[in-house]
Amino acid sequence: MNVLGIDIGGTGIKGAPVDLAQGKLTAERHRIPTPQPATPAAVAATVNELVKHFQWSGPIGCGLPAVVQQGVVRTASNIDQAWIGTNAAGLFREVTNCDVKVVNDADAAGLAEVKHGAGKDEQGTILMVTIGTGLGTAMFNKGHLLPNTEFGHIPLKGGPAEKYAADSIRKKEELSWKKWAKRFNKYLLLMEKLTWPDMIIVGGGASKKHEKFFPLLTVKAKVVPAQLLNEAGIVGAAQAGV
Repeated sequence: MNVLGIDIGGTGIKGAPVDLAQGKLTAERHRIPTPQPATPAAVAATVNELVKHFQWSGPIGCGLPAVVQQGVVRTASNIDQAWIGTNAAGLFREVTNCDVKVVNDADAAGLAEVKHGAGKDEQGTILMVTIGTGLGTAMFNKGHLLPNTEFGHIPLKGGPAEKYAADSIRKKEELSWKKWAKRFNKYLLLMEKLTWPDMIIVGGGASKKHEKFFPLLTVKAKVVPAQLLNEAGIVGAAQAGV
């Protein structure tokens, strides 16, 4: 079965049809810059551009950087505040005339990794952490997702953990990999105390440099880099679209 996966980010909206059985894109990924301001109407129009680009009429799955409950957006930390309370799934359905499901973007990346990537053979509890502008999280047990965990906002060092240990903070404060790894390790140790995962999958931009900080991590869980990288959001969104 093929589903159009769309990954809505702060700077770009990317999409491609996905073969769900293989977890592979069946056409070249297409990217359109995210409209500014990224209001619901403007983003919906861009999503429809992607749909037209692929001449798509089947099911669609969208990953959105927000808490999403039954298609309704509840938070807006990195998107326009107008999204709060918006039925994103309903809006996208109306604009595209397709069946659309919407999921949190970190959950989408996690779904892809657990089904087709680093976590596909793990039967226990998996915590996925995506390191980027913030810290996105996804939690799974025996392949089942606990949606909208938002563990990047857990308090650490007097504020949200992502304001202390995200990759954007490493760059902003010009921290060495070693100094930043100590911060990220504190975050993972806290998460281990609270959730006791068997495996931690690390994704996002920083995961490409995992050899620079993985040896400095001291958690008991097995820590592995994400495998699908830039395609995880699209593949996982497509999985959520059925």
